[in-house]
Amino acid sequence: MAAAPARTRTQVGIVGAGPAGLLLSHLLALRGIDSVLVENRSRAYCEARQRAGVLEDSSVRLLREAGLAGRLDREGLEHGGIYLQFAGERHHIDFRKLIGRTVTVYAQTEVVKDLIAARLAAGGQLEFDVSGTEVDALGTDSPVLRYTSADGTRHVVTCDAIAGCDGFHGICRPAVPAGVLTVWERDYPYAWLGILADVPPSTDELIYARHPDGFALHSLRSPLVSRLYLQVPPDEEISAWPDDRIWAELHRRFAVPGWELKEGPILDKSIIPMRSFVSAPMRHGRLFLAGDAAHIVPPTGAKGLNLALGDVAVLATALEELLRGDPRLADGYTDTCLERVWRRTHFSWWMTTMLHAAPGPDPMDAQLQLAQLRYVSTSRAAATSLAENYTGYPPRS
Repeated sequence: MAAAPARTRTQVGIVGAGPAGLLLSHLLALRGIDSVLVENRSRAYCEARQRAGVLEDSSVRLLREAGLAGRLDREGLEHGGIYLQFAGERHHIDFRKLIGRTVTVYAQTEVVKDLIAARLAAGGQLEFDVSGTEVDALGTDSPVLRYTSADGTRHVVTCDAIAGCDGFHGICRPAVPAGVLTVWERDYPYAWLGILADVPPSTDELIYARHPDGFALHSLRSPLVSRLYLQVPPDEEISAWPDDRIWAELHRRFAVPGWELKEGPILDKSIIPMRSFVSAPMRHGRLFLAGDAAHIVPPTGAKGLNLALGDVAVLATALEELLRGDPRLADGYTDTCLERVWRRTHFSWWMTTMLHAAPGPDPMDAQLQLAQLRYVSTSRAAATSLAENYTGYPPRS
């Protein structure tokens, strides 16, 4: 006979140990609100998966205010602009000069490591390697989180609210009843081949390169490690890209007179699909969705991580007020977030369609892209718009 499940209670159940779930757990703890966070992957996996690496100005301030920026301030690389490359020329968009703001290059893996360390040091309840995760009774004031911990114990946790921070493929968004959600989505006809290379960056700031044969991006993770991307077909197999072919294609797409791309051992390579996805509402009963559970953007605009952090900054305050008996911020959670989500979704779409070569010959599309890139690189107004959005365009007050 199976043992009875362990029954416990917490104020907020959190599903997913990505940046959204971990930061929410931390922000709630600062407000004196307890939580249980469950994750079906291992801690090692969460701390190693390669994701975004550019933090908006507001994201950096949020992490500092939450007491989480010690290593970020020591190791993060502040960038005052980006390079746009097209037609064999490279142009600098100077954020500091245009709007007085910057971004910081600090890998999502490092943000996750910092958050996990902070939560464990504070005695936070993080459960990795769980299975059988379920959310239930979402329409009541006492929703339930069920999971089986790594030691095989089945847990039933009664909550005041549940936060679905478990990504696009998680269990929380599908728990919303059919017909409640409205979804907008677009799959792009290209993907990224991303590599992590053990070589110092060949640039001081990110290079976004439009090439007739496909987009390329030179990013970085540290003064010693480079992150680079190539546009490839969405059905491309990673086996088709041995290291020599990757470097040859990167050299070709980044080529400008007087500049050289440094090569080094490739530590990691993966294919990244390109998708825009927004679902609403981001709340159903006492279930709140945040981050990739609610929306996905193509990585061109460096917005995914920042959207997740922005969601939970709003959600932490809304949950605090809800638990005190004031539902107004919780009731407005979707509308508050979606204004920012749609602005960044549009920017990500704009950057993506401006820089990626459409499949098949399309001379008209190519000329329109070049016209847009020339305008952005020569018009202060257009460059200012890019700088505002890239560093984090604020919502209306």
